[in-house]
Amino acid sequence: MLKPHQNVVVYMEGHLQSDFGKMGHGVLRYSANPIVGVIDSEQHGQELSSLLGYPTEIPILQNLEQGRALGGEVLILGIAPSGGKIPKPWHQVIQQALALGYSIVNGLHDLLLPTYQDRLQQHQWIWDVRVPAKIPAIASGKAKNLSNKRVLFVGTDMASGKMTTALEVYSEMRAQKHQVSFVATGQIGITLTGAGIPLDAYKVDHACGAVEEAVLEQSHSDWILIEGQGSLLHPGSTATLPLMRGSCPTHLILCVPAHHIHLRNLPAFPIPPLAEVIHLNETVARAAGNFPQAQVVGIALNTVQLSEADARQKIAEVAQETGLPTTDPVRFKVDPLLQALGV
Repeated sequence: MLKPHQNVVVYMEGHLQSDFGKMGHGVLRYSANPIVGVIDSEQHGQELSSLLGYPTEIPILQNLEQGRALGGEVLILGIAPSGGKIPKPWHQVIQQALALGYSIVNGLHDLLLPTYQDRLQQHQWIWDVRVPAKIPAIASGKAKNLSNKRVLFVGTDMASGKMTTALEVYSEMRAQKHQVSFVATGQIGITLTGAGIPLDAYKVDHACGAVEEAVLEQSHSDWILIEGQGSLLHPGSTATLPLMRGSCPTHLILCVPAHHIHLRNLPAFPIPPLAEVIHLNETVARAAGNFPQAQVVGIALNTVQLSEADARQKIAEVAQETGLPTTDPVRFKVDPLLQALGV
């Protein structure tokens, strides 16, 4: 497993500015490990800060050799192709990385360790993040009896900023010395924190139990922030329901890509009015009163594709439309969401 002192190189070839690069973006923004470089030969030589829109001195590298020359020890596969499958051309990259002495963090569904275990040198390892540590018991709704506050981050779509918003809120609450825990439920959060559950690697019947167990393990905290996955609106997603049932949330924060009018790559599925999305998530979370009366208390708007002026205007429009505190927690302050939670 990745140790905090190890030097990291992030593999982002061809996807430095793509939605499919969200694994790498999360590592670049939030990892506590020293990052010596990000690999994207298409953008080699450019300033990473100007491409991604936040200050960083991390260089863009052309190849794996440059990363090793800078002291890179661990290669993180920072791209998440559709379906979580490893593209065939990547195997050449993986073989080269192992030959150069890298260890590898793999967040995809396809596992690397069974294929490459015999090629590892004594100091090397492969961490397949999406391998569940154990099979959990079936959930029984125990989390609803906890006296703390549990915040689940839900979205209008996949890749809507749920993990990013959760980490921004978590970072600020920690800075303010609140007793808060973060439950990672996807490969990025697990890689960053070294703990959590790979939710989409569990069989459906065990997913709720995995979430419940992870939340109960953090029951000592006043606040538990649960990283969201998927969307109730998406025809290919089943992740939100086990998150709701396992965590029994008391609060919801809705994450919305400001530029989406329909689901990503699914034009037949328009994004409904946000009031309807809010009602849907609250209704499912509450289950006719069997679970805590969870309420959407704030909106996290992803305005990355808008100018600053357009972003501010869109935030004002959504706040007026929903009557809820609204912000882009990365571009602007996270304070409105904290205030909405009563922090």
